Amino acid sequence: MSTNLPATVVIVDDEDMVLTSLESFLTLETDYAVHTFLSPTAALEFVGANEVSLIISDYLMPEMDGISFLARVREIKPDVTRIILTGYADKENAIKAINEVGLFQYVEKPWDNDNLQIVIRNGIEKQQLLASLRAKVDEINRAYAGLQKIQTDILKTFS
Repeated sequence: MSTNLPATVVIVDDEDMVLTSLESFLTLETDYAVHTFLSPTAALEFVGANEVSLIISDYLMPEMDGISFLARVREIKPDVTRIILTGYADKENAIKAINEVGLFQYVEKPWDNDNLQIVIRNGIEKQQLLASLRAKVDEINRAYAGLQKIQTDILKTFS
């Protein structure tokens, strides 16, 4: 992902007021490209077709719970940072799910905007660092394969 482009944040919640609140806050306070979805299924289609840096999902939704949704996201795009938004009553289950779907963090409702902004920024930085690391590893692997080919060619020449 190019660091020149704004990070893309996807928010999924079955409450329109939550989506509007988060989208307004992030649009005013950041340069992130924010996409909101009431439907986890529609969000999955978007994630599959687009570069996404970070996803915030509600824990309890009627169509699909947040853990199942984020597990599907992990299958399609493993490097996308995943955050769950949970009510206090759901906290224990959300914590259990951290390992299950590789959550970056869970955020309790009602959230604090400043803390949430820090969590999102850290999650995006993590995703960008992982992408950069993967690119470097790929570059090293290509160089290594090239060196192996040169070695093979030299051995053929002198055999």
